[in-house]
Amino acid sequence: MDKQQNNDLKRTLGFGSAISIVIGTIIGSGIFFKQASILDNAGSSTMAIAAWVFGGLITLAAGLTIAEIGAQMPYTGGLYVYIENLYGRLPGFLAGWMQVIIYGPAIIASVAGFMSIMMTNLFGLDAKWRVPLALVTILFIGGLNFFENKVGAAFSVITTIGKMIPIAAIVIFGIFWGHQDAFGQTLSEVNRSTGGFGVAVLATLFGYDGWILIANLGGEMKNPQKLLPKAIIVGISTVLIIYTLITIGILRFIPATTLHALGENATSYLATKAFGNIGGKLLSIGIIVSMMGTLNGKIITFPRIIYAMAKRGDLPFSRFLSYVTPKGKSPITATLFIVVLATIMMLFFDPDRLSDLCVFTIYCFYVLAFFGIFILRKKTSKRPFSTPLYPFVPIVAIAGGIFVLVSELMNDPEGVILFIGIVIVGLPVLYLVKKLDGKRLK
Repeated sequence: MDKQQNNDLKRTLGFGSAISIVIGTIIGSGIFFKQASILDNAGSSTMAIAAWVFGGLITLAAGLTIAEIGAQMPYTGGLYVYIENLYGRLPGFLAGWMQVIIYGPAIIASVAGFMSIMMTNLFGLDAKWRVPLALVTILFIGGLNFFENKVGAAFSVITTIGKMIPIAAIVIFGIFWGHQDAFGQTLSEVNRSTGGFGVAVLATLFGYDGWILIANLGGEMKNPQKLLPKAIIVGISTVLIIYTLITIGILRFIPATTLHALGENATSYLATKAFGNIGGKLLSIGIIVSMMGTLNGKIITFPRIIYAMAKRGDLPFSRFLSYVTPKGKSPITATLFIVVLATIMMLFFDPDRLSDLCVFTIYCFYVLAFFGIFILRKKTSKRPFSTPLYPFVPIVAIAGGIFVLVSELMNDPEGVILFIGIVIVGLPVLYLVKKLDGKRLK
């Protein structure tokens, strides 16, 4: 990987911006819209809370592992860079291709889809308005990121602060004014689905997803060797605590059977029942702002992967996709590209299914990256950051990743085959691009 590929981008991001991007990118739609499906699959309120905790511990182990790897490769591109440096050109390309064509657009479309449900509930609109509202929001946030990264980072800081208001309201009201036993609702009270605890944990990982995206901005951070591990670890740990408290708060206020019946509308119901019509609307607005912050974090980071790949000439129209604005140094054509793909995904896929499939796809490459820590440890003893409790933590990350892959393969084999097929299609695309450019694949 050419380290010079980052010279076109400015190193302007400090710890405040980095931690806001991590937390802001993670906390979005998952914690608010996945509660019912996680309860259904887990089978009881106690196991639902356990699923959120278990998913958070897997994510923390993953973050601690990647923090050591990322501190040694602080370049724009994140996972794309890690996989190539660890395993070679073709695996690295597939990691980037997967994020550009599947994971990035799918997760943006999924978050936007969930957010539009909240918006239609807020304004009392028909469900047919969900896609138009999601599209307008994506275009607006994409437009913000046409400017230099300070603009998008500032939006992340604002929305991260803003999202703490509805989170605090749900936690405080649910825990102190709820009348249910969050841990005492048994299987007989829940209309249990056939998914099981494994699928419940898989669903929580969509809620935790986004933690690694800050690594895509490694080439734009001040002192990334120290800042990147700190931002990842503090961010994930904070979110783990917040998610556990939110889940307890919701289950204290909404009975398990009611939560199951409400499905994706549970958060809107809680806001209105807890704070009245006006208070409920204000809380709903706060949650929508939270999701906008999540979208912003993802739309900031994914174009950097496209940029990094285009600088290598790995994508069709690479000269176009690698363009950055002369003043702000923002990859605007890459941003436009990811927005267009997300729009297409939104038109053809249900957000709930998209969320599970994109988690499966990214974890295929996470597991490879987790193994990479053992490769790097053999090569050098010098590193800016060392994963604590090595090798236990990386082993937990790997085991958790394999658990995710097996669970989703059993739950949705058709979707898995489709997404894997799209990843593999990247290989002939790469060879065709190199052939047309008259270059050898190196």
